[in-house]
Order: sequence, then structure tokens, then C-alpha cells
Amino acid sequence: MMNNLINLSTEELQERLNKLRDNLCDLEDMHSFTFGKTTLHIGAEKAQNMQTEFEEECKMFAQQIAEIEKELQARNGKGQR
Repeated sequence: MMNNLINLSTEELQERLNKLRDNLCDLEDMHSFTFGKTTLHIGAEKAQNMQTEFEEECKMFAQQIAEIEKELQARNGKGQR
């Protein structure tokens, strides 16, 4: 993903960062609502699978956010491209 980030303008990076943060927030809200409402009905194994999938998705978003923030910081240190 890092190679793709280099080709984007600072404004495009900021837009992508904002979108990723919104997506992560939406995912957390949806998981909290869904998981809280269905855990009693789906059983422990399914609940554990949902939790694992949720954690993996959050990790993916967090990694992408960190990569974009790192690129933005590098640009701020060198001047804008």
C-alpha cells in the first residue's frame, strides 16, 4: 500500500485518512450494536468468530491509518509534494 500512497497528493491522503477513520468508527459502532444484541442467541463459538473477524478488520484499518499518517508526517517534514 505504501507505494500507492506516494503517488497521491497530500489532499488525497487526508481524504483517504478521514474515510478510513470513519469506516473504523462505523465498524466499531456496528459491531457493538450487533454483538451486544445477538451474543445470547448465537452461541459462544459464533460469538468468538465474530469477535476475531472484528479484531482483524480493526487491525487492517489501523495499519492503513498508520501508513497514511506516516506518509503525511514525512511530507510535513520535507515540505509538500
